[in-house]
Amino acid sequence: MAFDVDGNAIGGGRNGNGQEKTMEISGGGFLTATYGGCFVQAPEEHEYVTWLAARLNGSFRFVDVPLKTDWQGPFPTFGRWPQPIIGGIPHSDGSHFSDTSGYSQATVWGAITQAAPQGAGVLQMRVYGASRRLRWSDWFSIYHATAKGWRAYRYWDVITTSGEGSETIEGTAFAYRDYQLAIGPALREAVSAGTRVEFARPRFAAKLSLGTKILSDVEGFWLMRPTLTFDEAF
Repeated sequence: MAFDVDGNAIGGGRNGNGQEKTMEISGGGFLTATYGGCFVQAPEEHEYVTWLAARLNGSFRFVDVPLKTDWQGPFPTFGRWPQPIIGGIPHSDGSHFSDTSGYSQATVWGAITQAAPQGAGVLQMRVYGASRRLRWSDWFSIYHATAKGWRAYRYWDVITTSGEGSETIEGTAFAYRDYQLAIGPALREAVSAGTRVEFARPRFAAKLSLGTKILSDVEGFWLMRPTLTFDEAF
């Protein structure tokens, strides 16, 4: 897996010392994601890859692509393993669905505490349930309901940390901490106070990178190992 933000600066020529001068005029670049060497063998997996190829080859349709950031996020751990999502949650009477499954929910999420315009590079948010402070960088996503859909971001600086405490939501108390974060790429669409922020499996609207496609290249024992390369869709 590889996740990054590309195209976020251009060269502006060299100064008298021969150093390249760069300028950021792209709005923070665009997000890319690569999942390489995928293991595809079960009939249902072949069916799904065929659907992905039918939908995405040509790079003009898009899908929501998750970023599997389970290992690095600020999630509580059970044993050695971070747990971004918990499942098996019963109904209010303690029962489960007929197949014994339950509800699931994210262990860490956030909410915007101050409205921000499109193109903003700083967000103020309240983060609930984190097992540690936000520090170096974490990925998160926001659903922009007006036009842009799911978009993923990461912060590159924690400007301020304040206002930790506990808040009761639907009868359950959750610890929180408030942050002011410098983010990249720039905010794709304006957000209002109260907008939810997802840290568990952040996702973004994406299409196949130009010049790539999904091949149904089948080896022995019906095995395929496709590489999926995505660019943020605009």
